[in-house]
Amino acid sequence: MKITKRLLKILLLVLAIICTVAFTPWDTLLVWTAPVPNTVQEQVEKAISHNLDGIIVYVDKKGVKPEFYSSGWKNRENKIPSNPQALFKIASISKLYIAVAAAKLVHKKRLSLDKTLTDYIPELAARIEYAEQISIRMMLQHRSGIPDFIDDPKLPWSSLPVNPNEYLQMVLGKPADFKPDNRYRYCNTNYLLIGKILDKILGYDHQQYVKKEILDSLGLTHTYGSLSNVDLEEVVSGYYKGYDGDLKSQNYVVAGGSMVATAQDVGVFLRALNDGSLLNKNEQSIYSNIYVYEHTGLLPGYSSIVRYHKDIDTIVVMFVNTSGGNSWTTLEVIYNRIVKILRKQSKKQ
Repeated sequence: MKITKRLLKILLLVLAIICTVAFTPWDTLLVWTAPVPNTVQEQVEKAISHNLDGIIVYVDKKGVKPEFYSSGWKNRENKIPSNPQALFKIASISKLYIAVAAAKLVHKKRLSLDKTLTDYIPELAARIEYAEQISIRMMLQHRSGIPDFIDDPKLPWSSLPVNPNEYLQMVLGKPADFKPDNRYRYCNTNYLLIGKILDKILGYDHQQYVKKEILDSLGLTHTYGSLSNVDLEEVVSGYYKGYDGDLKSQNYVVAGGSMVATAQDVGVFLRALNDGSLLNKNEQSIYSNIYVYEHTGLLPGYSSIVRYHKDIDTIVVMFVNTSGGNSWTTLEVIYNRIVKILRKQSKKQ
């Protein structure tokens, strides 16, 4: 039988559907195929039935009072309900704040995107391959080729190091993943090093600079540089599939992953980053050339997404205090369904 281009496309589509059904976890398939509810709160409540412990959603539609949604547990053991105003470990969403701080310092000519890692930390010349070729820009854009300490099988997730240098030691002396600027690969070591460089040029902890230049200017009083700066009772408990216990007290100290905030504070920050009210014109131009305008975050027990949806002029933040297993895929599906609900509602207005 002669296979036409049209028939081939149909066969490939059928194959894709079969593969999706065959390889998608059953729980995720159920949430993916279920009818989309009419309201965000309905979707948030249904999310808990898919093995998520707790969920917080913050929605900021331009010109409308922000809305908060929650379901499940803030603390599963003590049966404390999810609280949309609670603090959450935002993990790699922290990188957005670091990149903004870097853009501001570049604008002030205190940091150069074209200078290299060895220009700022010369002692790493013999410890990180191609260090003399890796620019600040490459590290900010995840194009450095430096290995990610997350990939080290010896990383003690059950007892995290209390000094960022212990994480750095995990990659020193290892071969590069690729030559600098040859391709993109997300790497937490990049922002660990950016944090060290910012500390060096500032002469103090870069989180103080983040607070002064970003948090204070936006009036964000519920965002912190580290878990050690907050009352643990205010923080959402975190749970990992297969681990029996609360991971809330684990303090992840690496720059670009250490921050703690409420969903509202994260939403206000992202709105300001996207609408141009956080940075001046020159800073915005610099930022646009070094990093992204949305992010996800993942730590043991904590999963998060924050994105701006231009078509409906809406910021959506979602926090889930569950990680591991199929939870991330479920999280993405639920997030996309919430955005679909908001788009549908927007059309009716």
